[in-house]
Amino acid sequence: MNSTEEGMQGIGIGIGCFQNDVVGQLELSPTMSNSSSSLSMELDESPESRIQRLISEHPVIIFTRSSCCMCHVMKKLLATIGVHPTVIELDDQEIAALPDTSAPSAFIGGTCIGGLESLVGLHVTGHLIPKLVQVGALWV
Repeated sequence: MNSTEEGMQGIGIGIGCFQNDVVGQLELSPTMSNSSSSLSMELDESPESRIQRLISEHPVIIFTRSSCCMCHVMKKLLATIGVHPTVIELDDQEIAALPDTSAPSAFIGGTCIGGLESLVGLHVTGHLIPKLVQVGALWV
């Protein structure tokens, strides 16, 4: 076990794969959709505006790549607190449309908090739960 794994176990995070992690796969190329789902895309909507709309519609959202194990760790940490974020899987070209072009990238209340290290940092310093309560993603 390396020091990263030991540190994560110390705060109750485990690394592993979970089935059905992805709530939606974002298709940024314009397609016709008769769906009323917020994960659908309008023909005249750019990838950037689509991502901004998703960020504003979901109190906690994670943008990730399909093979990213750090997203699973982020979800596990949030789930232990009682929050189940929306997870959107992007390909490498779609990642470029993110305000922060790294993945995974988590947003809480419309604000980019960064990746796994930032999320764990918020949790360890005691700032994560108040932020989740403030945006209505967690009830205490």
